Amino acid sequence: MRTSRGPALRSRLRLLPLLALLAGLTDPAASASPVAPAAGFAANPIVYFAVTDRFANGNRGNDRSYGRGPDGAGEAGTFHGGDLAGLTQKLRDGYFAGLGVNALWITAPYEQIHGWVVGGKQSFKHYAYHGYWPLDYTRLDANMGTPDELRALIDTAHAQGVRVLFDVVMNHPGYADIGTLAEYRVPVLWKGHEKATLADYHGYIDYNNFDFAQWWGPDWVRAGLPGYQEGGGDDFTMQLAYLADFRTDSPTAVGLPPILQNKAGSGARALPGTSVRGYLVSWLSEWVREYGVDGFRCDTVKHVEPDSWRALKNASTAALADWKKRHPQQKIDDAPFWMTGEAWDHGPERSGWHDAGFDSMINFDFQHRAGGDWNAVDAEYRRYAGLLGKGPRYDILSYISSHDTLLFPRENLRHGLSALLLAPGGVQLFYGDESGRQPGAAPDGDTQQNTRSDMNWERPDEALLAHARKLGQFRARHLALARGAHKRLGQQPYLFSRVDAASGDRVLVAPDAIGELTLKVHGVFADGAQVRDAYSGRAATVRDGAVSLRADGALLLEAAP
Repeated sequence: MRTSRGPALRSRLRLLPLLALLAGLTDPAASASPVAPAAGFAANPIVYFAVTDRFANGNRGNDRSYGRGPDGAGEAGTFHGGDLAGLTQKLRDGYFAGLGVNALWITAPYEQIHGWVVGGKQSFKHYAYHGYWPLDYTRLDANMGTPDELRALIDTAHAQGVRVLFDVVMNHPGYADIGTLAEYRVPVLWKGHEKATLADYHGYIDYNNFDFAQWWGPDWVRAGLPGYQEGGGDDFTMQLAYLADFRTDSPTAVGLPPILQNKAGSGARALPGTSVRGYLVSWLSEWVREYGVDGFRCDTVKHVEPDSWRALKNASTAALADWKKRHPQQKIDDAPFWMTGEAWDHGPERSGWHDAGFDSMINFDFQHRAGGDWNAVDAEYRRYAGLLGKGPRYDILSYISSHDTLLFPRENLRHGLSALLLAPGGVQLFYGDESGRQPGAAPDGDTQQNTRSDMNWERPDEALLAHARKLGQFRARHLALARGAHKRLGQQPYLFSRVDAASGDRVLVAPDAIGELTLKVHGVFADGAQVRDAYSGRAATVRDGAVSLRADGALLLEAAP
């Protein structure tokens, strides 16, 4: 059911970032100049990625949906209780406004497989808490919340100028787990499957049974099961990690997959004459049309044909325009739908994926370079700014920590956050990097699991968090950081300028500056100009091409308001 919120609610929500600042959630120096977007979102994306299940628990009543239980190995692989209501609560607290972020990327909230599969070397029960094992693209997963809770999340985010991005996967459904197979009566399980353990799990599934056709069906996926095609030998048709591969390359019209035909409460309906690609595009874009989702982070991009991603972008762009037309009070602006993609090992260069519907591609390169000294980081800044300033406009999304790779060294997070939040292009902040969240359990050394520990709300590193807030709010005000020409101006302390010629925006930054300093600013700020250090809040006047200020650990110079 579509609902509409009136101007009164929107006006109240608009006050939330300001109230958060007044309540002291950000450092006074950083909040003295309010966060104000310097350009459209696509020109300066500051994306916060939260693994929803591990972030904040706003509704404890949904924690054990579908009978999901503990994993038997430090709880690394099961649901922890984080949900949409928890994210909304943190929005209302002003947490994201305080960090200057303008987009919230959340793990896929649609319904996942209900049971578990064997994780590690038969060491833990692995549930789909991360959102990458879909069962029903048309329904919210009960662990994530309700339609009303999703609407509340998006309304609250939009009122603060924060976009909401869904993680989506078009490459594969979830595994054929015992719990889901039993619940939907796919007759391929041996008697006693209810007692399956980590050691004998696969022995209870009859992988030679042609009744597997009652699962997704051979028209829908390549699965290497009786009656199904084997996975192919190329990126587009292979089975990734033994997951079934959606046949998005096939133009053949299909009916609903059998498992959804038999699933009570599914919103999936037959679409005559529609291919697998068409169904997936319809299901995913409907979240945009119904709720106003602003963009997608697309998983396993290199394993799905470019035409499929173009179709998703086109359908979602039309869906968001339709939603905005019907919800003028709830939209942020009239910017189009936005997509970023994960193609493993993609670097900062422009690629063919930017022509396949992607506004941005995730940059795997930066994580490995951000830990170097400022000489090394500056070389990356120059390279990135040079690449982004050439030819057709494109963007990247850099990060220092990831749920798919590793966490940035915890002892070096101050440097890592500075390197990231001052980088050219778009940036993605992984939950807890700003507060010193520590790694979690890693059964069998599974480092992916230990990147996904619970958010450290009870023991944040307050000094680190204050540092991240100052940097994030500064970045939110300055298009030059994302799109400007980069020039190194000093060695000790390391000093650079970033100037965007088109908008005139300009900044001068010394990320590790401390003490009394006199810095040459000729070519950045003119004599007589009033400048402000966004890190300390101190102001100064440019005289004889220089400015003198005392720095408190960093210097973030901008024109004084």
